[in-house]
Order: sequence, then C-alpha cells, then structure tokens
Amino acid sequence: MKTVLALIPAAFLLLSAPARAAGVDDAKGLWMTAQSDAVIEFKACADAPGALCGRIVWDKDAGTPADTCGVQIAQLQRYEKDAWRDGWIYDPRDKKKYKGVVRVKSGDLFIRAFIGVEVLGETEQLKRVPAIPASPACHS
Repeated sequence: MKTVLALIPAAFLLLSAPARAAGVDDAKGLWMTAQSDAVIEFKACADAPGALCGRIVWDKDAGTPADTCGVQIAQLQRYEKDAWRDGWIYDPRDKKKYKGVVRVKSGDLFIRAFIGVEVLGETEQLKRVPAIPASPACHS
C-alpha cells in the first residue's frame, strides 16, 4: 500500500504536465497517406528558403501509368499558430492546386486543402513512417 501511495504524486505530475505544442520542424519527415498508397516527404524547400515542401517519394503505383513518384504536393511559406501556411497543396488525383495548411497534432500530420477560407476545406490525416517501403520503388 505504501508503494502505491508513493506513486500517486509522480502520476499526478505526469498527467498535469502541459502538452508540448507542435513546432516548426515537426512536419519534416516521412508520412504515409491514410490509404497507405503513398509516402510524402516534407522538408525545407530547396528553392524557397524558410518554406516547407512536400514531395511523393513512394507510390504503390510506381512504374505504372498512375505513378506519382516525385510529384511536389505542397509548398508552404511560413509557420504561424502551430501550422505551416501561405502556400499551396496539389492533389494529384484531380490535378488541381488549392490553398493549404499543414499541421502536426498528436503525432499525426494533417493536410488541409481549401478554396477561399480554411473552414471550407478537406483534411487528410497522415501517419509518420520511419522509412520508405522497399517496393515498388520510385526512381529519381
């Protein structure tokens, strides 16, 4: 009983600790789409210092006519209020560019594409992955 009582203050401290807010680098890395059909790598843009870019680095359809390997799907100019903003999101399914916002919450990445204002958009949730699947491989 003494051991259980001794653990209560430690448990309380863990539960009462504030959640860590997402940071500017949290979106960087590899992310699998909800349909598990593509991996998108987010990193600093090579041609736009300070911006975040997303590119498809693995596609389940690699090597077929539906292949989207190498397609840039995002370029966002600034990080503000826990999200990357002021840029565009490209949807290779409908071949259209939209305004976009990218944010990380609870370890998942959320891409919101919209026309006009953010509340009128659609969001896709992606899961972080440690590596690009081995096959089918995208060829640069």
